[in-house]
Amino acid sequence: MRPLPRLLAVTTDAVCRSPDFSERTAALVRIGPALGVLVRAPGSPTAEQASFAERVTALARPAEATVLVHGRPDLARAVDADGVQLRQDDLAPADARRVFLSGWIGVAIHSRAEAAAAIEAGADFVVAGNVFETSSHPARPARGVGWLTEICSLGRPVIAIGGVTPDRAAELQRAGAWGAAAISALWEAPDPTAAGLGILTAWNGTT
Repeated sequence: MRPLPRLLAVTTDAVCRSPDFSERTAALVRIGPALGVLVRAPGSPTAEQASFAERVTALARPAEATVLVHGRPDLARAVDADGVQLRQDDLAPADARRVFLSGWIGVAIHSRAEAAAAIEAGADFVVAGNVFETSSHPARPARGVGWLTEICSLGRPVIAIGGVTPDRAAELQRAGAWGAAAISALWEAPDPTAAGLGILTAWNGTT
């Protein structure tokens, strides 16, 4: 199983359908094993989601970057992904493991109670957010770095999401986060590779 990446580039339907999606994906996966792409396109039919995931996988494998699929352990297994990230209303981690036999299983959480429940149910990691204010969920208040520290104390790797930028990455690392996830900071950056490396600087030298 590939190492859990320190940085997740999270897609959207718009990102996946963008004419430069392959080009930007290639730029990001160039970072290597520290980078993962979470293929998330909830508004797209299953066949399109599979096509997006297969395209990402073809680009990621040579660079040894990680590919995760959002919400669908069956699709993750079908495209030979490295992991799956579940939502609160998806299968429980233990049930997802019956479908997705080998690889990372994570759960998106928005509270300490959700994090504790996900860990008890068998999650390998949690994606916690939103830590800072974010344009992707403008109605959700920032939960803050103190909240993130509480989640990190529960004993599973935590990937922080929500308003992540290179300037904020060090705060997340000091709070105990395993890594970070971002959408616009990576996919909308003039140089996606540089943007990703800028965030990863906070975890340089961390094993």
